[in-house]
Parts: sequence; structure tokens; C-alpha cells
Amino acid sequence: MASTNVQQENEGENLTLSLQKENSWAQPYPLYLFQNFWCPKIHIEAIHRFQQHFQAKDNDVIVASFPKSGTIWMKALAFAISSHQSFSSFENHPLLTSNPHELVPFLEFTFGGVNHDIQNQILEPRIFGTHTPFHSLPASIKDSDCKIIYICRDPFDNFVSAWTYFNKVRPLSLPAVTKEEAFEMYCNGIVDYGPWWSHVLGFWNESVAKPNKVMFLKYEDLKDNTGFHVRKIGELLGCPFTEEDEKNGKVESIIKLCSFEKMKDLEVNKSGVVGRGRIEKKNFFRKGEKGDWVNYFSPPMVEKLSKIVAEKLGDSGLSFKKIS
Repeated sequence: MASTNVQQENEGENLTLSLQKENSWAQPYPLYLFQNFWCPKIHIEAIHRFQQHFQAKDNDVIVASFPKSGTIWMKALAFAISSHQSFSSFENHPLLTSNPHELVPFLEFTFGGVNHDIQNQILEPRIFGTHTPFHSLPASIKDSDCKIIYICRDPFDNFVSAWTYFNKVRPLSLPAVTKEEAFEMYCNGIVDYGPWWSHVLGFWNESVAKPNKVMFLKYEDLKDNTGFHVRKIGELLGCPFTEEDEKNGKVESIIKLCSFEKMKDLEVNKSGVVGRGRIEKKNFFRKGEKGDWVNYFSPPMVEKLSKIVAEKLGDSGLSFKKIS
């Protein structure tokens, strides 16, 4: 084990040796510009091995997102939808006793370790999560028939969610990052897996090119019409809801099971830790609202980020109501 840790540490040093480095707003470690996105070293090591060793299968389901974009909600929905044919009732559903991050693990850290045989030990259909930008995903994901569901959140709410989250999970020995400091870094794209605009455009463009493979969902649209999108996801994943399912209220049951209020109130999500970072589960549930940014942004902040996003998205066809 010791030799393995030394090997991984040396690998990480070699990967980051020549990379541009900047201070992070979120953690006591720097971010490195790796493959044109910003990332902490420990994630770079995992992504590098994941790129080398992961072999996608045609029936895989991948929930992709920029951090703090509704990831845990989308993981819960994707898990419940992809497996809905296995449940006639939701009274004993795994989401009642397991955190969505446990049921839908991150690809980077599932396949970024040394045990590469694990991918043959997971029951199919496999469902994973990822924050890795599209251009850095393994070729096997891009070339296979696996499905990708990308959840995108308005950059204003995304910034507020990320800033409040990272201040909550920071080491207590470090001072909280001010809103102004965090905002400047966000506008410069120097955040985990940033810039935001590059991340969303990568998946947006692929969804336009391959709509039968990549579904691009806005958090705000999902909030406004959850039932419609739940049904669309079922169609994408090859497990559509039948007339009998509709009659029995299965779509509504999934929406209720995966709702922010339901998940936040579950004991499994109130206590304990999850993931490689040993993050307290309760920190993944804040408000689950859209438009909360108005309580944090000053007019100059609105103007600055609106201008940046409009310029970056350009004529891509992707826009958001207040900055379109």
C-alpha cells in the first residue's frame, strides 16, 4: 500500500509539474490548468487514470455536471428512472437508505484508483456521475452508445451555490472566502472544473450534434416541469413509462421520492459522510431553489457576469432568460 501511495504521488507530481497554477477559492490547495480546465491535483491524478482505464459499455448511463448545478438531484432522478421497472412500489427504494452519491458514484474516483478490474464487478446497467468536461472524457464514452444526461444551472445561482458550499466544507483553520473574492475568481474561470462557460458549451454542442446520446437539461426547466423531463429521460434511457406506469402514478412517485424536501429530510442525508473528501452529507442540501442569486448579487455583479456569459456563449444557441 505504501509503495502504491508513493507511486500515485509521483504520478501526480509529474502530471502537474509544468502546469499553470493559481490559488483556489475553495480549498487550501491550488488549482492547475489541466487539459484547459482548472482542477486540484488529486482530481487530476484520478482523471488521468480514469481516461486511461475506463471502458464504457453501450448501456451505461452518465450524469454529467459542472459542480453545484443540481448534481445530487439529477443523480437521484437518473437512478430512480433507470431502475423504475424493477420497482412496483417505492416504499423500500434504495434512495431511502443511501445517498445519491453512493448509488451513482463519480467515475473519476471509481476508476481513478489502482483497482481497474472493478468495472467488471458492477451490475448493469451501470450509472455514474462525472464533473469532467466533455473534451476530456475517455474516447470509449464518446464512441460508445452510452447515454449522457447533462444538468446545467444558471451561472448566477451556480456561483452562489458553489461559494456557500465551499465555505461550509472548508477547513476550520482557514478564513471564509468573501463573496467579492470568490466572484472575481469565478469571472476569471478559476474554479474547480471551470470555466463554467467552457464546461457547459462542451456538453451543449455535443447535445446539438448527438441529441439521441446527450440530453442537455437546464436546472430551471427541470424545476418548472419535472414530470415532462422525467418522461423524456425515461425515453432516452430506453425505459419509457407505460400506460400502466402512468395509471399507477409512477412518474409522480419518482418526482416525490427525489424531491429536494424529501431527500433533505431523510436521515441518511442528514448525518454521515460520503466520498473521497469525506464530506458531510447534510452539506449537499441547501435551498434547492432557482433565482436565489438575487439575494446576493449587486447590480455591478449582475452586469459583469451577464456580459461575460453573453460573450462566451456567443451564437451557440444556448442562452438564459435574464442574460439572453
